[in-house]
Amino acid sequence: MRLERLNYNKIKIFLTFDDLRERGLTKEDLWHDNQKVHQLFRDMMNEASDELGFEADGPIAIEVYSLQAQGMVIIVTKDTSVEEQDDEYNDDYIEMQVTVDESDDIFYEFYSFEDIISLSSRLFLLGITDGKLYSYQDQFYLEIQEFELNGHNTENIIALLSEFGSPATITIYRVIEYGKELMKEKAIEQVYNYFILKSSE
Repeated sequence: MRLERLNYNKIKIFLTFDDLRERGLTKEDLWHDNQKVHQLFRDMMNEASDELGFEADGPIAIEVYSLQAQGMVIIVTKDTSVEEQDDEYNDDYIEMQVTVDESDDIFYEFYSFEDIISLSSRLFLLGITDGKLYSYQDQFYLEIQEFELNGHNTENIIALLSEFGSPATITIYRVIEYGKELMKEKAIEQVYNYFILKSSE
């Protein structure tokens, strides 16, 4: 579980599917209102309190973005329009409004362009040439859709991507809106051609 403070009243949590499995949960369980899911959210809020000083004292909105074969990004927003009232809210009560969105896309972040170049040489040899490439806040983001995997097993490609980058803990919508689109299509092929082939000529 990775936590990051976005602003005064909003945090981001990245949960891997291993994190869920350790708690006896599947991503499908998050669609249901049950005791294990409540305990998961309570654990997340306790960790957010310890690590970030983020107190869920009142109504909160929880947006869950499920990422294929990677895990999920959870955005927690505290309703600051409600003043803290100790007699109305306590540690045992959190009013949650949960929305769940699922993405079939594979979305990874990379800290350097060199990682993208190294990855492109591996993917290109497997016949994977598609993808879109973005930059946002000094990071690079690669989006590959499942149908672009050229018949390869999704989990094998995820493992390869993980050698060079990390599952993005930011939604693709935010990157598209605030970032810069570097390559609209055939990103793997373009990077391979420009930086591997040309450098070897």
